[in-house]
Amino acid sequence: MTSHSAPLAALRGLSDSLGHMRHLITQIFITLFLALPLQAQPVTVFAAASLREALNEIAMQYPDDVTLSFAGSGTLARQVAAGAPADAVVLAHRDWAMWLDARGLILPHTTQEVAGGQLVLIGAPDAVPIPNTDTATLMSALNGGRLAMGQRDGVPAGTYAREWLQHIDAWDVLSSQLAETDNVRAALALVAQRAAPLGLVYASDAMAEPRVRILHSIAADAHAPIRYPAAAITETGRDFLEHLSTPQAIAIFTKHGFAP
Repeated sequence: MTSHSAPLAALRGLSDSLGHMRHLITQIFITLFLALPLQAQPVTVFAAASLREALNEIAMQYPDDVTLSFAGSGTLARQVAAGAPADAVVLAHRDWAMWLDARGLILPHTTQEVAGGQLVLIGAPDAVPIPNTDTATLMSALNGGRLAMGQRDGVPAGTYAREWLQHIDAWDVLSSQLAETDNVRAALALVAQRAAPLGLVYASDAMAEPRVRILHSIAADAHAPIRYPAAAITETGRDFLEHLSTPQAIAIFTKHGFAP
């Protein structure tokens, strides 16, 4: 028995040493892991086309990577409903946010309004301002051309435009003179390229395009209030929504022509 005790003791000592080394290595790995920076949480945001410049700038201030996808609000909402991988949405009409909410596609109690807007009538830089708008004046300014605006049912800017034209009793006549587009930026482009003499867009759009000028600012009470609702679809999206409410983000919205 005695002859075997020394090797056994040596083995036990070696086992204890190996156990101590494993424990030490584990502690080193834990320390190194804790010292590493937190893994970035990239966020994908679907946003109304009119928010392009403002959200691009806001995204640059966000601590993680942001992928922005711009289109008309109706198109974006339907893409989310079809399973598109978005973490948050920023739309141009509350109806589309409510449409998503009714389908259980956004996180409860995350919908918030992040900005407001104003509808304006635009034309070429050399076009004459139109202080008073009615059917005859608009038809004269069109001079056989078309009025560019977002699609009346799927694009919020088009919905507001229709409400305004109905408000001034011009819809029945002008509805046959429209060039309706998939998003408000496409309507802006038609006027900027002189493919349409007049367009109805947001003031923030007009500010972003030097090839157009505002011919008439439309009163806020001539259509439903223009609000931009945002909502989270994932927890990552919730973090981005909080960023949209910071003073820095609000200042950027204001700089680009949006109301707080």
